[in-house]
Amino acid sequence: MIRHDFAHPLRVDAASHQIARTDYARHVSQLVKQLLLTSPGERVCLPEFGCGLRRLVFAPQSDALAATVRIQVQQAIDRWLADQVELLDVDVASGAATPGSGLDEGAMLITVSYALVETRTPDSVTVRVG
Repeated sequence: MIRHDFAHPLRVDAASHQIARTDYARHVSQLVKQLLLTSPGERVCLPEFGCGLRRLVFAPQSDALAATVRIQVQQAIDRWLADQVELLDVDVASGAATPGSGLDEGAMLITVSYALVETRTPDSVTVRVG
């Protein structure tokens, strides 16, 4: 059975005039991005939802910041998406720590590797912050 879910962000499909739908893997990928880029307090009905990565953009980049980001991402995924994904790895690269990577000095590149719970297929999402 092929599962389809609502697309994020929620929108109307121009062709069908219905709410846009997407396949399961893409839906979960969109949920992970949404979780990473939402700050706690941003949603009225779920004030604790989010990861809070944007507030760390101006923090001095160091190994401690990378470890903090890794822990925040792991905790947020375990809390909000544990029924959708099995977390495999969180990789954090910062522009200050990896010169020549193409990242600005204040930017971070976060890659979340996971397996879909329903299908056991591996996938990953990469988000740039800053």
